[in-house]
Amino acid sequence: MRLVRIIDWILARRVGVTRACAAVLGVLVVLDAIPGVVHKEHAHTAVERLPGFWAVFGFVGCVVLILASKAFGHAGIMKREDYYDE
Repeated sequence: MRLVRIIDWILARRVGVTRACAAVLGVLVVLDAIPGVVHKEHAHTAVERLPGFWAVFGFVGCVVLILASKAFGHAGIMKREDYYDE
């Protein structure tokens, strides 16, 4: 039941948790932009040298995955809630 208490704590402090996560992400992008902190000499393309590229790439990939799975589910996998009652 510890997990339930953690989730309740996060939900009770939603605004603060959101701001803290945004601050951490901002710090990570700034650290990525500072030369020498993240070694980018092994980047395969010029786009990979942009600050925060992989963060944006990962976020867009997650959004595409979620939208595709929702579309796939609505296309026929999902059933009505009373499907087994009949």
